[in-house]
Amino acid sequence: MRGKARNDSPPPGRSGARVRTSLRNRLQSEQKAFKMRQLKEMPLAVSNSRESPPAQTQAVPRLRVGKLCVAVQGASPAELFSRAESAINDSIFIEFRLDFLAKPAAALSELKAFLNRHREVTAIATCRRKAFGGHFAGSLNAEWELLLKAAEAGCHIVDLEVESAEQLTRPQLARFRAALRAAGAALLVSSHDFSRTRRPDGLIQTARRIAAFEPEFVKVVSTARSLADNLSVLRMVEDQSLNAHVVGIAMGEEGLISRILSPRAGAAFTFASAAEGAETAPGQVSARALLDLYRLEQLDHATRIYGVAGNPIAHSLSPLMHVTAFRRENVNAVMLPLKVRTLDDLLTVIRDLPLDGVAVTMPLKQEVLPHLANMDPLTAKIGACNTLRTGADGKLYGFNTDVAGVVRPLERRMRLKGARILVLGAGGAARAAVFGLVEQGAEVYIVNRTHEKAVALARKAKAHVLKQNALAKNRFDAIVNTTPCGMTGIKQQLPIEEDELNASLVFDLVYTPIETPLLKLAKARGLAVVSGLEMFVQQGARQFEIWTGKPAPESEMLRVVELELRRRAQ
Repeated sequence: MRGKARNDSPPPGRSGARVRTSLRNRLQSEQKAFKMRQLKEMPLAVSNSRESPPAQTQAVPRLRVGKLCVAVQGASPAELFSRAESAINDSIFIEFRLDFLAKPAAALSELKAFLNRHREVTAIATCRRKAFGGHFAGSLNAEWELLLKAAEAGCHIVDLEVESAEQLTRPQLARFRAALRAAGAALLVSSHDFSRTRRPDGLIQTARRIAAFEPEFVKVVSTARSLADNLSVLRMVEDQSLNAHVVGIAMGEEGLISRILSPRAGAAFTFASAAEGAETAPGQVSARALLDLYRLEQLDHATRIYGVAGNPIAHSLSPLMHVTAFRRENVNAVMLPLKVRTLDDLLTVIRDLPLDGVAVTMPLKQEVLPHLANMDPLTAKIGACNTLRTGADGKLYGFNTDVAGVVRPLERRMRLKGARILVLGAGGAARAAVFGLVEQGAEVYIVNRTHEKAVALARKAKAHVLKQNALAKNRFDAIVNTTPCGMTGIKQQLPIEEDELNASLVFDLVYTPIETPLLKLAKARGLAVVSGLEMFVQQGARQFEIWTGKPAPESEMLRVVELELRRRAQ
């Protein structure tokens, strides 16, 4: 919501009394009743509306269907079943993508043996043809015959794309349904749109097109081109879950919201990959990430949803850091990475999902200012906001926690009032450092390759300016690097020479790698150093405090982020 920005602080409190959008409260009582029916042991009646009921109806299959189905694929049967063995550690609900195999029929005997060994597993067999986004080069008849054999081998559900269902003749479909019934298997009919996500009414039409075949499961998959596309999928799920066991997902990086939140909206389950690099669809995340990082099993309608918005954003450490804090402090919340192409797209999701708070990155830090109902004084001074909180009135309130990320580590090591501090750079991070340190009474000096930018920042923040050639003649209590020099993948020369490190302490805001070239240089000279990891954790800790009203578990947040950075560096 758009409002006039003011310099006074926003009112305290969080959104406990907020009136939720239709996505959260629409048909709530009916959904609760439906959710009670979605137990892990779900009796699914196998029926066929295209023929008269058989004289002797087969036993209704009882399926152990949890929230998470792990999709496994492999270039060979050995790889497929090896991944399936590993997947059992995360879920006993597994989809076998037989179409990834060159000769899927040759794997059926191993599939039967696997399911005989693991009778706790509920299995879906999928053999999608190339024409509909799969890898199977065979004919329609070959596809449905293979699916029938997979059911006879012990698979509990078979996935037939709606286009194939429509191409089957009525007698073929009747025989197919009867054979599935005889094998005790259920039918899932799916639709995949690899180009876009239609509006909710369009997705509902697709679901009804599938429902005409009376399958036990209706699966509608689209491709997200924006964050708002997730809203369409979730609304379709919410609408259709009252009448069917529905699965709804938007593929692609922007579709992550739907993968995580669709079970909360009423979907029968969602899909994940067995591991990173083993995805069966664009945007699929690993089962371990869905369970640990995104807390799939704990999500309910009371869960607060936060986001970190930017582009790129997939490898952000903010979700890991914050979910660790949420767990430690018993906060029912989750943080999602949001790939944002436009601010309007983000604002739509904040309003309609809704989101309780968002961490924003460049260039959104400036763009979001006109949309704030209120902001803290530092945000107004700096002209940048990196933290949004949705108030009880549904409006957005802005904060800048980058300042705390610079000030807190330094004030733990020195008295800032009167300290001489050199700031390298004049960009967004430098603005937070300069304004924050001046606010604490430090005597701040700015050096930047483009001298004019340093002059403009110093004039606005009431700081000082130095030219590069004057550095060796000056002495400082601390040097703060706010440039990206030294960051992994950045091949720029360091902004300061070794003989210019005339300070007691060097603070590099870069945290990938943890030990940057600048910090190595400072250590070699016997100087105290502060890693940018501390800045990242401190700004995140302040965000946690703003969102939850609780003290942040800083040491635990630091520990998990450092471990993950070291893992990625291996």
